Amino acid sequence: MNAREHFHDLLASLRPLLHAGEDFTLDYRAEVSEFVRFNRVRVRQAGQVRQAYATLALYLGERHADFELALTGVAGEDRDRLRHALERLRALVPALAPDPYLRADREAWQSESAQAGALPDGAEIVEQIADTAAGLDLVGIYAAGPQYRGFASSWGALGWHAASSFNFDWSLFHGNGQAVKCAYAGQHWDAPAFARRMASARERLEYLGRPALTLAPGDYRAYLAPAALDEILDLLSGGFSAQALASGASPLQRLYAGQATLSPLLTLDERIAGGLAPAFTSEGPRRDLRLLAAGLPGERLIGSRSAAEYGLTANGAGAHECPLSPRVAGGELDEGDVLSRLDTGLYIGNLWYTNFSDRPAGRLTGMTRFATFWVEDGRIQAPVETMRFDDSLFSFLGPHLEALTREPETILPAGTYGARQSGSRTLPGALVGRFTLTL
Repeated sequence: MNAREHFHDLLASLRPLLHAGEDFTLDYRAEVSEFVRFNRVRVRQAGQVRQAYATLALYLGERHADFELALTGVAGEDRDRLRHALERLRALVPALAPDPYLRADREAWQSESAQAGALPDGAEIVEQIADTAAGLDLVGIYAAGPQYRGFASSWGALGWHAASSFNFDWSLFHGNGQAVKCAYAGQHWDAPAFARRMASARERLEYLGRPALTLAPGDYRAYLAPAALDEILDLLSGGFSAQALASGASPLQRLYAGQATLSPLLTLDERIAGGLAPAFTSEGPRRDLRLLAAGLPGERLIGSRSAAEYGLTANGAGAHECPLSPRVAGGELDEGDVLSRLDTGLYIGNLWYTNFSDRPAGRLTGMTRFATFWVEDGRIQAPVETMRFDDSLFSFLGPHLEALTREPETILPAGTYGARQSGSRTLPGALVGRFTLTL
């Protein structure tokens, strides 16, 4: 039984079991993923994970509860499990207090999409990785395969999403213990593109053999590669939440209050088309949102509970109110001109351990860690010892943002704890005139 049939079989078995006055939502998640772990360019572990989960929520007026269950993929067994979950919820929900912020989506919407990725056989990809990384100390993990999401409600909502993707996350280690961290991800494996990315990593690895430079704390020109900017965007993703903004917990509070500005070069959209996340959440259909418009605040991400509490209109953001498919528009800087435009300063390939040093003020901190280089006259001179930065996003993404690269890069989350993460981010690199290192 394929995933779509599995979901619809569960749904068909559930509907006749409802009693008068009862409503439900059924959230379905599944994947068939291939994993390959590498160490010193050799395959150390390979396997496949096939798993499916469902979350059943039962509603009695303003009372509700949910039950998550692991599924076997065997139709009869899973129907029994779902029936048992309904019985458990039926015994629990009447004893619960009414939820004053419950605003269940009662629209009868429909959404279906299937994004087929063009992935070669796993053995072919492993062979290419081994060939392009020959002679290197490579450590990494390759994960690939289809992911599925289904949603249905007793009010007539029905959504289905299927997407295949891959993510190869790896590091190249120098003999001195330093490393270059890289990733290649998407829906269509392009052998020449991967070879170019590995060749670029080899080149940066050679520079790690030079004596590392220790910089004094201070302000420096810097280029933040897409992977580095991704760490920052990940930290800021909750800042567009209606709940966070209403409660004063957003790092973008000053922007929305008109007390600070971001660069007019920055436009950020939550894009449905082209993203790997479903076009719906358990709270309804998602839609395209402009979160930043030329540096100015745009729409907020509004879940149903925030809508109820603050008198807003929900826009399918889901309970977490974080963007699932954010896209930062590119600029005018060609990637081949990055070093010459930087001239003298820091090339930062990755940031690490990012966190807030002052959330209400939009101040961030973190480490450079992986392969940060000192550049002079447009040429890499030496690696830089690990440094901590502490800076305001309203500074380096405000008046000190000089340019964004022309072609944004799509980055997929590498997390696999419990299940492969879904969603994607598409973002360029950023050239900044001032970036503050503290120690």
